Amino acid sequence: MRPSKTQTSMSLKLILICFLCLLLFLLIFKSNFTPFQENHPSPILEIHESNTTRTSTPVAEEQPPSPECPTLPLTPTCTKTPPSLAQALVHYATLNITPQQTFNEISVSMRVLQKRGPCNFLVFGLGHDSLMWTALNHGGRTIFLEEDKSWIEQIKQKLPTLESYHVVYDSKVHQADGLMEVGMGEDCKVVVDPRFSKCKLSLKGLPKEVFDVEWDLIMVDAPTGYHEEAPGRMSAIYTAGLMARNREDGETDVFVHDVDRVVEDKFSKAFLCEGYFREQEGRIRHFTIPSHRTRSGRSFCP
Repeated sequence: MRPSKTQTSMSLKLILICFLCLLLFLLIFKSNFTPFQENHPSPILEIHESNTTRTSTPVAEEQPPSPECPTLPLTPTCTKTPPSLAQALVHYATLNITPQQTFNEISVSMRVLQKRGPCNFLVFGLGHDSLMWTALNHGGRTIFLEEDKSWIEQIKQKLPTLESYHVVYDSKVHQADGLMEVGMGEDCKVVVDPRFSKCKLSLKGLPKEVFDVEWDLIMVDAPTGYHEEAPGRMSAIYTAGLMARNREDGETDVFVHDVDRVVEDKFSKAFLCEGYFREQEGRIRHFTIPSHRTRSGRSFCP
């Protein structure tokens, strides 16, 4: 998720700020909105009840007039901006570098976050868009995995509230064909905790914090994969699919970015499965993978 070059597209920057402003508006509106009938009964209902009482009560007794219904809430509330959202607004309003995903690509993940959030969101990669993902998952837990220690330190200096961890990959892009053959073996079709998998593609050395959580969303936008000596995303894609299948129940939405490249294209289709494919927008591909522990005998791919 680290930028390969400086981007100065102001239009995307403004779109991101609009996204965050809209999220702020919805949060404030939801917290301030009180259903009218909850605090103030319907006038029609009051009249009906008054008439009923009048027929069963002596004529000498008169019901007190109903108080006039106020047109405004009696106790208006004031809601503070969530810290993650406030920080994101300031960050992107003053940032000269825009995230690498396009507006349409971001929208794919954002729609799922709006539906499922707050949730557990695991992101392979750490970059200028990381604060955006944390803000969009306000109230949930968002973790970032990054291969470059120095890059983690740079981001932490600017955004110390992000939860990120260093990860070491032992693969290279030029090994992708051989790893694809390995992935077709029976050991790689067994659904198990990635730490105990016999498949060479499984990332067994991820931080403990990753294995302690069942992830609702996983974004694979790292490690680096644009040259032959780069680690490539072969293991990240396979492991994301394995974690999704190994959850106790439910399903996991998995997103893979840069599917215009050979590795991301082939490995996402092979290990996240075309049968679980939901949509593709630009360079991002979305899969929804169900738990394989809830039904025995389910094949690795449908």
